[in-house]
Amino acid sequence: MTVEVWAAENTTPADIDSALRKLLEEQHVRGEGLAPARVVNMVAVVDAAWRGEILNRLERVGRYHPSRTVLCAVEEGRTTLDASARLSADGTGDPTLISVVEERVDIRMGPSHLKRLDAIVDPLILPDLTTVVWAPHGHHEAVEAMHGLADVVLLDSSDDPNPGRAIGWVCRQHDHAYVVDLAWLRGTPWRERIAATFDPEAWRPALRQISKVVVRHRPDSAVSGVLMLGWLASRLGWVPGSLVEEGGRHHGRAKAGKLEVSLQLDPVPDLGAPGLGGITVETADGMTVSLDRAQGGLAAHRRTRDGQQSSWVVLGASRGEAGILGEGIRQALLRDPTYGPAVRCAGKMLS
Repeated sequence: MTVEVWAAENTTPADIDSALRKLLEEQHVRGEGLAPARVVNMVAVVDAAWRGEILNRLERVGRYHPSRTVLCAVEEGRTTLDASARLSADGTGDPTLISVVEERVDIRMGPSHLKRLDAIVDPLILPDLTTVVWAPHGHHEAVEAMHGLADVVLLDSSDDPNPGRAIGWVCRQHDHAYVVDLAWLRGTPWRERIAATFDPEAWRPALRQISKVVVRHRPDSAVSGVLMLGWLASRLGWVPGSLVEEGGRHHGRAKAGKLEVSLQLDPVPDLGAPGLGGITVETADGMTVSLDRAQGGLAAHRRTRDGQQSSWVVLGASRGEAGILGEGIRQALLRDPTYGPAVRCAGKMLS
């Protein structure tokens, strides 16, 4: 249910802040069983034409919804700020229970406002909370303007069709804020299952004998494949070489002590959801382990060096694309120590 709404044309950040405070004060005066959420701020910078699609994505994040969302819709040719504010809560119908209020500020602005976005949103973000900036339609200028305010940069490195440029942008953001990459989160089930495959003590020596890794991905998700290779290289101490592109495929090598590891990225059409489609790990003595996207999870297959084969299905391996954004917001409050080293290794492969 909507609690309160305010709107104004040709307004200022100070007026928007004053309106938000007034809405909250009026709510407290009425004494209703409502309490404002105080966990995370999100500043989302979007193209005005795609504002509705982004709002739909935010509505689907469920319990990971930001406490206060400042949605900045960029319109070509606009020189003034129009804004609205909304306080909303899901009513339980039980007056003895407290409902949590989520706050959203919608601002329509022009491209000229992006270089001073920090000055516009500074009065509107809640102090002492983690602040996330997300620009799903590019607008790198806005992200850079937020370097002094944002604790977390939320991005999807798969949005850029050029993997080298995408990884370079991510590495630059690491110098200013913690980065949460949706492309990295899509690969979480794959990393977990690969790690689990080699976790039994009997299989751990095979990690030092890996001779070939083939990663299959959707054609527009090459970054996801490079991140998977970067993760393996950083965790296993490989020294990666540069990847070479030929006919849409990438291939290269990495040094693993005295061994050389062949690295290969293969695009696979018609995968549906973005991200990885499969991965095959081969060892020098002939053992192979494969994971492939399948109905209901991941189809796993292992062939030992003596030719014995086994297959099984890892159920429920993916959160689905609808859950990735919510997981990204949740990860803004956490810290993954493996992402940074993986990105740096990926950058070396694409340099």
